[in-house]
Amino acid sequence: MDLMRTAAITTGGQVSIPAEVRHRWGTRRLILEDQGDALVLRPLPADPIGAAIGSLAGPGPTTDEMRVALRRDDAATERRPSKEGRDRRSGQ
Repeated sequence: MDLMRTAAITTGGQVSIPAEVRHRWGTRRLILEDQGDALVLRPLPADPIGAAIGSLAGPGPTTDEMRVALRRDDAATERRPSKEGRDRRSGQ
């Protein structure tokens, strides 16, 4: 549903959002994003934390896969000689 309306900006910087739009989005707060050549208004949920829950859900490594990767990285780090060890061996 595309809806384009014009709105006046008061001397105090206020803009009236049509009731139809306010009711559709069910919010009383907005995020204003200045993109340089456009202004974008996005509804801000009453509970932004609650709205974000699950937003990062999706495919990703399991905890078991992450443990294996971390152990592999740790083992590689332990096998690598430290700079201090090389300096002592070379007498520097």
